[in-house]
Amino acid sequence: MPTLHHYPLLAGSRFVRLILAEYGEQAILSEMVPWERSPELLALNPSGELPILVDDDGAVVAGASVIAEYLAETRGVRLGEQTLMPATPKDRAETRRLVAWFLGKMDAEVTGYLLAEKVFKRRMEARDGSSTPDPAAIRAARANIKYHLRYIGYLASRRTCLAGREMSFADLAAAAELSAVDYLGEVPWDEDQMAKTWYARVKSRPSFRALLSDQVRGVPAVAHYADLDF
Repeated sequence: MPTLHHYPLLAGSRFVRLILAEYGEQAILSEMVPWERSPELLALNPSGELPILVDDDGAVVAGASVIAEYLAETRGVRLGEQTLMPATPKDRAETRRLVAWFLGKMDAEVTGYLLAEKVFKRRMEARDGSSTPDPAAIRAARANIKYHLRYIGYLASRRTCLAGREMSFADLAAAAELSAVDYLGEVPWDEDQMAKTWYARVKSRPSFRALLSDQVRGVPAVAHYADLDF
């Protein structure tokens, strides 16, 4: 059984967990603390970044989007045509663009700020008393997420799924980002009804169940987090 080294609230980790669940693949979840850069983490990935997948044969695959492509090639082919990557080069390019948008741009402008200020610094403060949240970073994240919600709503209003007609890595990447932010109660769902409707549909998939049961030590989820009718 493969092992996924991850941190539960990192959107990239959530993205890979969703892919594994969509492919019906079980994995051992090994939680690592991303801000400590332990020797074990650096030995697996010199960049010190999560997630990292260690496959049954010992192959080490690092980075959420790289793991996604690896799983599509090693697991997705078992499912026939539906591998979460479209059939045509044009549609695959659009899927990759959106994965990069959400795991890169949205993570940098929204999710990363909120996790750093509301989770990581809280844990570091409890440990050594040296870190305090930056209100300006939290304000920036709250302003930026409205733009990303409107973009998701724009895509969802014009396509069956975000990258086209079929569910793809693009939907899972966007949902992973939103789920991490929603865990903290920081998604202004009234901002865009189409984005909310799209997320409710993805959130209802069986692959989401494990994420909705997450409880991170010291950071309780908001009351509506696991509610499918939020």
